[in-house]
Amino acid sequence: MARPQAPRIPISRWRGRAWEHVDDAVAAEEPLQLLLNGEPLSIVMRTPGHDIELALGLLSAEHVIGSLAEVTGVRISAESGEREDRVPVTDDIVESNQIDVRVRDGAGRRPERSFLSSSACGVCGATTVESLAHDHAPLADGPRVEAAMLPPLAQQLRGGQRVFDATGGLHAAGLFTAGGELVTLREDIGRHNAVDKVAGRALLDGHLPLSTSLLAVSGRAGYEVVQKAVAAGIPILVAVGAPSSLAVATALRFGLTLVGFLRDDRFNVYSGQERLVGLHAPVA
Repeated sequence: MARPQAPRIPISRWRGRAWEHVDDAVAAEEPLQLLLNGEPLSIVMRTPGHDIELALGLLSAEHVIGSLAEVTGVRISAESGEREDRVPVTDDIVESNQIDVRVRDGAGRRPERSFLSSSACGVCGATTVESLAHDHAPLADGPRVEAAMLPPLAQQLRGGQRVFDATGGLHAAGLFTAGGELVTLREDIGRHNAVDKVAGRALLDGHLPLSTSLLAVSGRAGYEVVQKAVAAGIPILVAVGAPSSLAVATALRFGLTLVGFLRDDRFNVYSGQERLVGLHAPVA
């Protein structure tokens, strides 16, 4: 049986002038050891669940695999409770909190070293815009969308955060159509992990590159989130929080529409404004 994403622990809570002893839900965070053809590759701090999506999304973003056809199988512990129709999955082979992705000879690139991803940072070895350009081309033109359609995405994202409601401790990534329809939503203690899970689901469903989709993320838009959007071919990224300077530089380099500070009726556009219909240049 899969482990709960929001385990309950006993805590002491101060209210006014008195203590109370209650159980509180906290966001689960555990290490996942990722193996490639049986060899250790990475340790990812993540919220358990959708580990196959996470692993495949991460390997795709890092150009270790270029398509699902390169994956010959996945080994994962029986404890995870995960099954996937689109790739052969074997359980009871690896230990808990391990996943072994098997790829055919000659697939993708082989990292010269292992890369480490924490729940706070998912750069995984790509440290500059130019190094990212070695693996990924500029984004396709993609769709043009109504500017007024963007603010409601934040409410849809928040409305789908089931585990966040219980813990207050998880980020979310949501994949949307150009018309604003939610396709996939994933939660994780790391926002870049949530993006990897979304991209992994798209890879499994045969939908990469996501050239007609929008990605919405809770919190800020750091470089690692922009990197993963570019890797998945997503032309429009909107974030509830602020982007970083490297995120903006990366968006400009690859032609990504980057939106930040998404609120009830407003947002900021940092790059790629041409994809947004209904925006007018501000009066000087």
